[in-house]
Amino acid sequence: MELNFPLAEEPDDFARERGRKLFAAPVDFLKGVVAMKGLPPADRIEVCFAGRSNVGKSSLINALTNRRNLARASNTPGRTQEINYFTTQDGPYLVDLPGYGFAQAPVAVVAKWQALLKDYLSGRATLRRAFVLIDTRHGVKAVDEEILTLLDRAAVPFQVVMTKADKVSAKDCEKVLDQVRKALAKHPAAFPEIVLTSSEKGEGIETLRAIIAGLE
Repeated sequence: MELNFPLAEEPDDFARERGRKLFAAPVDFLKGVVAMKGLPPADRIEVCFAGRSNVGKSSLINALTNRRNLARASNTPGRTQEINYFTTQDGPYLVDLPGYGFAQAPVAVVAKWQALLKDYLSGRATLRRAFVLIDTRHGVKAVDEEILTLLDRAAVPFQVVMTKADKVSAKDCEKVLDQVRKALAKHPAAFPEIVLTSSEKGEGIETLRAIIAGLE
C-alpha cells in the first residue's frame, strides 16, 4: 500500500550538487517589508517559510544557507513582524514570514500582521511554494490549520517541513508523522511529500536545498 505524504527521498547527485551550488553562492538580506507596497519587484520566483513562533525557522534558514546569523532568531515570540526578503545568486528570493501563533504581541499588531500575511499569500504571483514548518515534537496544531486553509484558498502549493527531528525518538516521530499525514489529507494545496529536518544535526538540509533549487 502506497503511503500518503511519504518522506522526501534524498536527492540524486545532480540535484544535490545543484542545491549545493545555489546555497554556496552569496545569499544576502534584501529588505524587511511591513506592507504590500514595499515588496521588491516580482522579477524572479520566490519561496516562503512559514511556521509557529519557536518552530525553528531562523535556524533552518541559517542551516540552508550555511550562515550563522542570516536569519535572526528572537527570544521573544512574535517580536519580528516583517516579511524578510533574502536574495540568492541567480535563484529565487527566500522569504521569511514572521512566526504566527504568538501571544505576547498586542492584538492590534497581530491583526495587522495577519492581514499582511493573507495579502501576501493570495497576491504574490511569483510565489512558487510555501514551506510550512511543523515542530516534530508537537505536530499540526489548530493555528497551523488556519495557515494551511489560507494556502488552500489562495491556491498556493505548500510543503510541510518537519523541524527538530533530533529532539524526539524514532517511535514518537512516527506517531507525529501519522498525525501530520492525516491533517494534510484534508488540504488540496499540500505537496505530497514531507521533508524531515534537524538544523542542529543537518538532517534533511541537502534534500530541502535540492527541492528549492529545482523549482522553476
